Amino acid sequence: MPSASPPLHADLERVARLHPNITMSRPVLAVMRLLMRFMPKTRIPEDVVVQDTRVPGPAGAPPVRVRTYRPRQPAPGPTPALLWIHGGGYILGLPEMDDFLCIDFARELGLLVVSVDYRLAPEHPFPGPLEDCYAALTWLFAQAGTLNVLPERIAIGGASAGGGLAAALAQRAHDRAEVRPCFQLLVYPMLDDRTTRRTDIDGTHHRTWNQGSNVFGWRAYLGHEPGGAEAPTHAVPARREDLSGLPPAWIGVGTHDLFHDEDLAYARCLEAAGVPCAVTVVPGAFHGFEVIARSAGVSREFRGVYTAALRGALFPG
Repeated sequence: MPSASPPLHADLERVARLHPNITMSRPVLAVMRLLMRFMPKTRIPEDVVVQDTRVPGPAGAPPVRVRTYRPRQPAPGPTPALLWIHGGGYILGLPEMDDFLCIDFARELGLLVVSVDYRLAPEHPFPGPLEDCYAALTWLFAQAGTLNVLPERIAIGGASAGGGLAAALAQRAHDRAEVRPCFQLLVYPMLDDRTTRRTDIDGTHHRTWNQGSNVFGWRAYLGHEPGGAEAPTHAVPARREDLSGLPPAWIGVGTHDLFHDEDLAYARCLEAAGVPCAVTVVPGAFHGFEVIARSAGVSREFRGVYTAALRGALFPG
């Protein structure tokens, strides 16, 4: 991003100054994974039921843990559902880190949320993480009756690398033609390994995820240097040439996010292919801002926008 980019959003200036700009490496990754073990647990409200379930994994792979969230009060009939995929640069994270968000989705929209504990790179590079997400998605469709879910109203979504996996999952589901999600909710998604080759990006404006971390994350996920001439099918969503037939999408990103340009480019490609794609750009917002500064006004507004987008997709009319 050029150095002449707009200033940080006023709601985010203080937290941006306090938030360290760490570049990911193997030692840093080891420390961050250790720290996540001591992450404070989210208080589960009494009106939401949260359960962990293991579902059949990909062929030859272990079962996949999914974390489900649903209102305690049973719905009078089948409800829509959301398959949610956490972020972490393909190398970090677990469903519990998004407990607060998945609980809010379940409470506010009255639906079932299924969050996937997929395997992480570099120990498990592509296609392992994506196959875990696909296994969770096919389980959700297969168990729709038991779970009291409307199979025609199942959306997929995620943030950061989770958004990248959701976009890749939409492509894989389209190509395999076994299940069909109705919507993609892509929150500042990590879509294009070719961004790692850009030399015009001023990293001083980026928080949470910078260019050095981006190179490390994509290298770990792909198993080779990113940004080359080719990439495996479904590994890098932005490299797909034909996006026609994919589910409608919503993409949201801040102007100070490393993924800003690639996200808007993907949105344009979806629209050009005839796939409806709503876009929200937050001036002065950096990567993960609504998680880091959860109570800030701009964060609450952003969550409200993508919750409304999900509601419109799952409850048409």
